[in-house]
Amino acid sequence: MGFTNDIVVVRGGGDIATGTIHKLFRAGFKVLILEIEKPSAIRREVAFCEAIYRKKMVIEEVTAKLCSSIEEIERCWLNNEIPILVDPNGDIIKKIKPLVVVDAILAKKNCGTNREMAPITIGLGPGFTAGLDVDVVVESMRGHDLGRLIFEGKAMENTGVPGIIAGIGRERVIYSPCSGIIKNICSIGDIVKKGDTIATIDGNNIKATIDGVLRGLIRDGYKVSEKFKIADIDPRLEEQKNCFTISDKARAIGGAVLEAILYLKIKKGL
Repeated sequence: MGFTNDIVVVRGGGDIATGTIHKLFRAGFKVLILEIEKPSAIRREVAFCEAIYRKKMVIEEVTAKLCSSIEEIERCWLNNEIPILVDPNGDIIKKIKPLVVVDAILAKKNCGTNREMAPITIGLGPGFTAGLDVDVVVESMRGHDLGRLIFEGKAMENTGVPGIIAGIGRERVIYSPCSGIIKNICSIGDIVKKGDTIATIDGNNIKATIDGVLRGLIRDGYKVSEKFKIADIDPRLEEQKNCFTISDKARAIGGAVLEAILYLKIKKGL
């Protein structure tokens, strides 16, 4: 048929994508992660894209390793590891001919994924039209429909408002007030008080907006633009340990992607 029946390419390795990557790997698929040169995940401790910087990233007993060639990718699979490659345009997809391509970039727009890339194509969240850009879209909005498979049409539009946690939404997410290089004062997992300085950007203090656990913080030395998402605070102090495990949302979406693959394999006779 011209494709490899157990290979899944996932475009994007952020924290939500990681829920899908982790689940597909444990389900027996050979997963390949494609990333940009400088990923900007803030929930770095649960994002496989951190392997771009650290060379290796272990999340819940699953290892991802940075690769630069097909030979290294195949070696990772033989070693029961997940390869990650800097390939923002997905150029390698034509060479390895995967069964599935999942666009998990969550850019709120389509960054070039199309149905010609693989027998099964899946898009996470808004920016895709099922039946046109991809075979199926997975709903990414928190709420009743999270993880729903959409075979015609689109996911809900991005509201720009973070999901509510313990009654707090917009206030728990921090954006850069200016452009510049970020210097971290606090670390992911730290308990902070409203007004504490958690980082600086070119000398400008970035303060905690609420009391809670610093769940996400963009990596030290990253060059950010104005209004760039740089931190996330969870108001639930008892959730400190969850800074280092895959979230409920990521797991729900990952389960939906696995369901979509298995369903479409049967439906398409693959």
